[in-house]
Amino acid sequence: MVLLKGEPKPQTAAKRQAPVRELDLERYRARYGLQAVLLSNLAIAAVAIFGVWRLDGDKSVIIGVLTAAFTAVSSMTTAYLGIKAVSNTAQAMAQSDSSRRDPTPPATPPATPAKTP
Repeated sequence: MVLLKGEPKPQTAAKRQAPVRELDLERYRARYGLQAVLLSNLAIAAVAIFGVWRLDGDKSVIIGVLTAAFTAVSSMTTAYLGIKAVSNTAQAMAQSDSSRRDPTPPATPPATPAKTP
């Protein structure tokens, strides 16, 4: 295989299969979880706007559509933030608990052989 000047070298299989670090995994979860919530909220808002536009001024139904949309958006956002807060708290508690523990047991002095007279 011939590489042109400036072309990146192909990655080896070991580099492609490198394990994801725990911190990176948490960042990915937070990023994509927030994106999912935001996209869902935008979809709910778009459907509500389209529904209000198609109702042609029927105020009682418009109020119902907007109330349902607000409830869906607020419950989804609250659920995401609540789950994220509990997850962060549990992770912080686990880290502080593991840092308090001494991973190495205390060294015991070697046993001295008994002297016989």
